[in-house]
Amino acid sequence: MASRYLALRQREHEIAAEAGQLNLETPEGVARLDALQAEKQEVSAALLIEEKRRELERTAPAVERSPIQSSHDRAEDRPWDSFGHFLQAVATAGTPGGAHDPRLYAAASGANVANSADGGFLVRTEWSSDLLNKATQAATLAPLCQTITLGDGADSLEAPVVDETSRATGSRWGGVQVYRRAEADTVTAARPKFGIWELRVEDMMGLAYATDRALRDAQSLGQVFADAFTDEFAFKLDDEIYRGTGAGQCLGVLNSGALVTVAAEAGQAAATVVTENLSKMWARLSLRSRARSVWVYNVDVEPQLDQLAMAVGTGALEPRFVSFGPDSVTRIKGRPMLPLEQAATLGTVGDIALLDLSQYILIRKGGIDAQESMHVRFIYGERTFRWTQSIIGKPKLASPLTPYQGASTTSPFVVLATR
Repeated sequence: MASRYLALRQREHEIAAEAGQLNLETPEGVARLDALQAEKQEVSAALLIEEKRRELERTAPAVERSPIQSSHDRAEDRPWDSFGHFLQAVATAGTPGGAHDPRLYAAASGANVANSADGGFLVRTEWSSDLLNKATQAATLAPLCQTITLGDGADSLEAPVVDETSRATGSRWGGVQVYRRAEADTVTAARPKFGIWELRVEDMMGLAYATDRALRDAQSLGQVFADAFTDEFAFKLDDEIYRGTGAGQCLGVLNSGALVTVAAEAGQAAATVVTENLSKMWARLSLRSRARSVWVYNVDVEPQLDQLAMAVGTGALEPRFVSFGPDSVTRIKGRPMLPLEQAATLGTVGDIALLDLSQYILIRKGGIDAQESMHVRFIYGERTFRWTQSIIGKPKLASPLTPYQGASTTSPFVVLATR
């Protein structure tokens, strides 16, 4: 089982490395990227199964060994009973005169660091990955983004992109145009225009305190930390994907140069959403993004959705493109609506948005670096645990796209203006 786990990990790194070298300006490159993304999902699913299997093996009741087996059983090779017991051992080792469990130094692997002078110790790669995977799964927006894991020795991603801002003739692919033979006298030489899409990882840090009393209950401690960091990493990542400034953090869609903002209707009441708003938002979504798009909204918007109507003579009808299914999911134009805590309150930009997050790239490096110190909150009888993850993201596009026919720009990211 260990060999399969390592093989899956290796394949995960190979996929990331190959993806980073693809030329996305060719149909072959795009097709290969789609194939790699599909394979990455399969590998991630298989890894999750293997991690669960390994966890079961770690927590399984100990099997009585023969004297010969016991003579080769080193203390540093014994698995931890749980993540909570690991944290408890870290805390004990950080106490003056406390016992140092040899597994703190022998069990670690991967991109982790330890500084025993400051009370820091290595955390097992499996638990680091588990915290990160759970955090991503608990998020609303992050699982919908394209995620690339950087290989060893890399802290940024560079990829050539087509500098295309218009689909008008002479502007497609940044300036490519073809002619009929009869137009030979008017033919002008042209070439594609390229740019560089670049993103460098930044650290995201989680911090928590645990009292000495809480540390006595290892199982309880492990559950509290797992739940706390899962929720907080997920919340923070979604918040940055949606509204991040791009300065030392993700560039959120609301601050992206590619964002399209649909104006309110003439005479529209403040803090409302009307049928015309939704129709016009859909019309501004890029055609290629329609099948992958989702609506995200603040729950304050829900009462407005219940009141949507289409004027018919002196009466009104419910809009046929809005539905509420037996799965308790509202759909507009067939695309699901996801309530988002980070969305703006009703009436302001970002209270409802139409997004294709496959056009948003997250890059991350390694697992989660975990450290502990008894000094920061010493007088309060508490210990400090800190987790750091290198992750960053931004949209693929830098600006909206002018269509071949029509004056209204389109984008994978569409919001409604302040009302």
